[in-house]
Amino acid sequence: MRFTIYQESRQGGRANNEDRSTYCYSRDALLMVIADGMGGHHHGEIAAQLAVQTMAAAFQNEAKPLLDDPFDFLHRGMTHAHHAIRDYTARHDLDDSPRTTCVACVIQDNVAYWAHAGDSRLYLMRNGRVIAQTRDHSRIRLLLDEGLITEAQAARHPDRNKIYSCLGGPSLPDIDFSRKTPLEHGDVVLLCTDGLWGVTSGEMMAVALKGANLLQALPMLVNQAETKAGSHGDNLSAVAVCWEDNYVEALSSAISTQTMPVGEVTTKLDEFGRNPTYKSELSDDEIEAAIEEIRAAIDKFNPKK
Repeated sequence: MRFTIYQESRQGGRANNEDRSTYCYSRDALLMVIADGMGGHHHGEIAAQLAVQTMAAAFQNEAKPLLDDPFDFLHRGMTHAHHAIRDYTARHDLDDSPRTTCVACVIQDNVAYWAHAGDSRLYLMRNGRVIAQTRDHSRIRLLLDEGLITEAQAARHPDRNKIYSCLGGPSLPDIDFSRKTPLEHGDVVLLCTDGLWGVTSGEMMAVALKGANLLQALPMLVNQAETKAGSHGDNLSAVAVCWEDNYVEALSSAISTQTMPVGEVTTKLDEFGRNPTYKSELSDDEIEAAIEEIRAAIDKFNPKK
């Protein structure tokens, strides 16, 4: 595989950052995950961390170097994360369970597979255009599909943050899956939270990322969105890959997995409470306790092979 990848997360105008993201790759497979802990539900950042860390651990166990069934992997990963969050709720006897959106994508054999629950989005961009994207599990999306409101009305609608599928809720999440989607050289796959797509349209992002170096273009997009959202803006996070499956002269930012050992996996994931950009309402003792519980959940749902 040959690709350029970059991830970024900002606190925005919120008191803490409940977004989490990760990417992992073996010699022949790549995983990207974004989770947005839902505001209004206590410990949303723990729910988001459980989602990304559970899926990263599963990838590390199973990508040897390919996943047997990417769609099955995505379904099991999200379902296990949901149950891990529910276990956390039960152990702490919480009245309201932590919840999170989740969108995840696997790429292997030059084919993309993705799944999502909630309103964190995936965009597939080609030649400066959006050619595929996820459909939000939200009340607003239903109203738009029924023609009851316009896109302009949706941006200001009082129910714009209400979603009907997530990880950690009282019922199993509705998880939507893509088709197997072959990628072409130069395609960009972008996963992001609503703090970004709610301020910058997919079409604008596709134009900005066309032919650009992600390491420069994506931070600029996030900067612009954060500035536009202002002091009351949401957390905003993104992870994007530019697929470079054809042999071309290497950019300094390009990753090639050709020489990776079969059983090796590289992961970029911040451990809970260790990155100062993810500010939290939790005390130091609560953070340490959460770290131990997250590790225990990973061991339960992803026992090492």
